[in-house]
Amino acid sequence: VQLQASGGGLVQPGGSLRLSCAASGSIFSINDMGWYRQAAGKQRELVTTITSSGAANYADSAKGRFTISRDNAKNTVYLQMNSLKPEDTAVYYCNGQVRTGLLYSLKDYWGQGTKVTVSS
Repeated sequence: VQLQASGGGLVQPGGSLRLSCAASGSIFSINDMGWYRQAAGKQRELVTTITSSGAANYADSAKGRFTISRDNAKNTVYLQMNSLKPEDTAVYYCNGQVRTGLLYSLKDYWGQGTKVTVSS
């Protein structure tokens, strides 16, 4: 199973970016998917998660500015980020709780990270 994240880049404060993360490989089902981020010199932190039925949870820093969504048919999760701030600068990692078979346990998989830089 692989998670491939994309969509990062350089954006000015107040701008927007949309991240995507597609899961591929031997996938039976995916439970929660989410986005985490790690700024330089800091620990990785939760940004947002979404269940397979679409219920979303956000960190306080993301509420009102970020929106997570997913396309279960494509095994893809998205993160729409608006009103970006310099403090949003980080490497963003996607995560998926994947079951590779009916009788298999859920396992966490991570994308490779995509860098977001918010700067003028």
